[in-house]
Amino acid sequence: MMGAGKSTVGRALARRLGRGFIDSDSEIERQTGRSISDLFASDGEPTFRERELSVIEGLGESGAVVALGGGAIAQPAVRVVLAGRGPIVYLRATPETLLKRVGTETGRPLLAGLGSEERLERLTSLLKQRESAYATAIFSVDTDDMDLAGVVDWIVGALQIGDPQS
Repeated sequence: MMGAGKSTVGRALARRLGRGFIDSDSEIERQTGRSISDLFASDGEPTFRERELSVIEGLGESGAVVALGGGAIAQPAVRVVLAGRGPIVYLRATPETLLKRVGTETGRPLLAGLGSEERLERLTSLLKQRESAYATAIFSVDTDDMDLAGVVDWIVGALQIGDPQS
C-alpha cells in the first residue's frame, strides 16, 4: 500500500541481501518518460494497470528485490506473473500510519485533490478493497511501530526461517 515503505525497505533489503533492486513505478516512469501521476491523469487507471503488468512481466527472474506499486498485486494477472518468482512480502500498516507517511504528498494519484480526512477515508477504503490480494503474500510484517532496520531484520529472518510470521 502507498506509504507502507516498499521502496525504502526494498532498497535496504536488497543491499542487505546483496541483490539488485527494482521499483516497478520507477521503471514505468523510466520507460514512459512520464510520472505516475501524469499517467493516471491523462490515460486513466486501467491503462496504467496495463503498463504496470507489462513492466512486471518484463522483469523476468532477475533475482532482484522488487517493490511493486500498492495496487499491483490487486490485479489478478499480476498475481499470476508473480507466482513462483519468489516470496511476496506485505508491508502492513494502519490507514493512520499510511496517512502520516504520505502526508500531503502530491504524487499520489489515488489521493489527488483530497483533504486529510478524505485521504484517510480513501486509504481505509483501498486497504479494504485490496485486503484479499494482500493476504496472498507469504509473509506479512506490521510496520507501524518498526523502524527501517527492524523491518529489514524481520524480513531477513522470515526468509531464512521460511515460516510466515504475523
